[in-house]
Amino acid sequence: MLTATDPLPHHPRRVAVAGVSGSGKSTLARRVGALLGLPYTELDSLHHGAGWTKRPEFESDVDAVVASEAWVCEWQYDYARPVIADRADLMVWVDLPFPVTLSRVVRRTVRRRIRREELWNDNREAPLRTFFTDREHIVRWAIATRNLYDERIPAVAAARPELPIVRLRTRREVDRWVREVLEPLA
Repeated sequence: MLTATDPLPHHPRRVAVAGVSGSGKSTLARRVGALLGLPYTELDSLHHGAGWTKRPEFESDVDAVVASEAWVCEWQYDYARPVIADRADLMVWVDLPFPVTLSRVVRRTVRRRIRREELWNDNREAPLRTFFTDREHIVRWAIATRNLYDERIPAVAAARPELPIVRLRTRREVDRWVREVLEPLA
């Protein structure tokens, strides 16, 4: 596993960014794409159809993105994770402390609800009270899934030992990695 200061073994063209909800994986994926000139695809926009239903084209859309020669996307969703991991030439694991990610998810959720921000395909955050009634509420999801990457990332490393995996544990490490490792590649 690489750290924030380790050089990459090659110039990446297909980058998967992993992390729990609130880790900043989408923000980092956008930054990576902009710096390296790689197209960024937000998987949430491919997944969520009207009424928070899964879009029927999700799998074929993921396949099309991953089949291309250059891309950056988040490493999420049961269908997409193995497909992305098989084609990625770099994985970045944003592994921030749980209190940080949880506070980010809560703040983001409250902000989106208060502002009635449109997310994907006309979806908006549900009323905040649904935290208590919806088992899949994003804050509850973040709490329930917070440790899954501790198992998932080592499984990818074992299946693809040649795949460089960068583990970033703090916001400072994320910024340092972008500044010291990525920017020189741009």
